[in-house]
Amino acid sequence: MTASNALLETVKAAYARYEQEAGEFLHEYTAAGNQVYCGAGCFGCCNMPIRLSLAEAALVASVLTPEEARKVERHARKVLHNARTAPDEDEYVRRHRLKVGYCPLLGADGACTRYEVRPTRCRDTFSAMSAVYCQEGTWEGMTKPERREYQREVRRTPGTDGETHFIAPLEALSEPVWERCSRAMRREWNLEAWGDFWVLTTLAARPAFMAAIARGDKGAALREARQAGLEHPELIEFA
Repeated sequence: MTASNALLETVKAAYARYEQEAGEFLHEYTAAGNQVYCGAGCFGCCNMPIRLSLAEAALVASVLTPEEARKVERHARKVLHNARTAPDEDEYVRRHRLKVGYCPLLGADGACTRYEVRPTRCRDTFSAMSAVYCQEGTWEGMTKPERREYQREVRRTPGTDGETHFIAPLEALSEPVWERCSRAMRREWNLEAWGDFWVLTTLAARPAFMAAIARGDKGAALREARQAGLEHPELIEFA
């Protein structure tokens, strides 16, 4: 069993609406003389942990080839091992970036091979400063004066939240996507499921897991995830 076409179309429509609104914002942002440092082949943030809804994961799973699905599952199991062994959240993120590594859907040219169905978090992450700041190890390698200069630059760069170099309004614009996914999951399954991109995408391709989801049976869904060796409370959450 898989997600219905109606649910998948809801996700696609939410993405399309976001892309339109984000495109309008970026047009005005750059027309005002501001710069966006992201572009084709830029993948400095593609080793970050990604959270998404099961509705989004189901859309990704629906387009993967068998080989892509195997790559995603291998990545999911690395994510799971990290979640089980990392002593805290900071170390979890650090290991994810350095050891779990880049998303398996990243092409050799640095471009996303499934760009049209990429998760919300991948869509709303844009840098208002040099992409070098998106790379793992940049902050850790900076001296105290360099960190102070970075923070000053962030505060005087339009579009940031004053804390990091990412363009904050684009993240705010993405919130309606998750709201629509939330409503769609409630409507279709009478539950919501959220969690890790690669873990949920792998589970979304498993008929037994999705059958439990379709029944609204959280317990059975967790048992299926556990049987698949992919259950972890921080990687799969129900609401």
